[in-house]
Amino acid sequence: MFTLMKQDGKARRGVYHTAHGDIQTPVFMNVATQAAIKGGLSALDLAKVGAQVTLCNTYHLHLRPGQDIIRTLGGLHGFINWKAPMLTDSGGFQVFSLAQLRKITEDGVQFQSHLDGRRIMMRPEDSMDIQWKLGADIAMAFDECIPNPSPKPYVEASIDRTTRWLVRCREEWLRLQDAGDAVNPTQVLWGINQGGTFEDLRIRHMNEIAALELPGYAIGGLAVGESAEDMYRIIDAVEPHMPVHKPRYLMGVGTPQNIIEAVKRGVDFFDCVMPSRNARHGHLYTSQGSMNMINEKYKADERAVDPACSCELCQNHSRAYLRHLFKSGEMLAQRLAVIHNLTYYNQLMQKIRDAIELGTLSELQERSLERV
Repeated sequence: MFTLMKQDGKARRGVYHTAHGDIQTPVFMNVATQAAIKGGLSALDLAKVGAQVTLCNTYHLHLRPGQDIIRTLGGLHGFINWKAPMLTDSGGFQVFSLAQLRKITEDGVQFQSHLDGRRIMMRPEDSMDIQWKLGADIAMAFDECIPNPSPKPYVEASIDRTTRWLVRCREEWLRLQDAGDAVNPTQVLWGINQGGTFEDLRIRHMNEIAALELPGYAIGGLAVGESAEDMYRIIDAVEPHMPVHKPRYLMGVGTPQNIIEAVKRGVDFFDCVMPSRNARHGHLYTSQGSMNMINEKYKADERAVDPACSCELCQNHSRAYLRHLFKSGEMLAQRLAVIHNLTYYNQLMQKIRDAIELGTLSELQERSLERV
């Protein structure tokens, strides 16, 4: 399902094939946690900004509206009206982000709903059942996202349990596939590497899960407290042990610089809430560097935010107008800003793909760093 077309050092230019279309890699997946991009964007907007893949979250959609409702409405593709590929996160990140509201056991994780306080048991089998009904093209295995730093004995016990959970995920996913009546019968299951910032544990865990011969693999548990240098060190350690002809996904990363650095280390897939979250607070990425649109200096600035950008904001409105919208608390400010940042990220990925094909990724990185 993955075709490796070209390499520039360790950087890879490829295509991942799904029933809902081909994904040109390296790719940034746009995060629609609750089946929507925060900031007022629709699936039609995502297509306009050049998005290839939409990512939704199993835990949040299980809470509302529920996977059974989404299934009756055609799965996530029909629910959102998104015709292109989709990926669902398993709920493993919420094991990290909702640490005060959960209890981990061998069987799974018991959550206390952040919405109404009710208790929810999420086992590997439950995550697979929910994702099967959501019908995304790629389902992620249920794991524990370990905070950094964590004591080595705890990390070792955690990755052993995550491996056992992965085996259970695969068994349940195969059972569901054999049962038929799938929303998306071509859905595939990817595994997740964990191990904190310990190179030996990361390598051991990667070798263990690679032996299961899944269609794709992610590096999880990074960008959760460690330095950028530690993140790059772990990617360097894990990458030689990841199957060459299967996609590699770095979960929850990151800044444009993080992405370029990870691409140079052999990563193919990325996701992060950063571009949309920062946009909603007036922080925009441009070809000339980042901009804080709340700044007083833009009060009467008639120029486009980024003259080199083709997005709806830059083609139609001034910096002064966007700043006014933010200062006035208008919802349009967030919408226009998110459209711009997602356009920037998706165009950056196209530039990265082009650079790998031309063998000029290092030059692209140098030009990008000059504008930080």
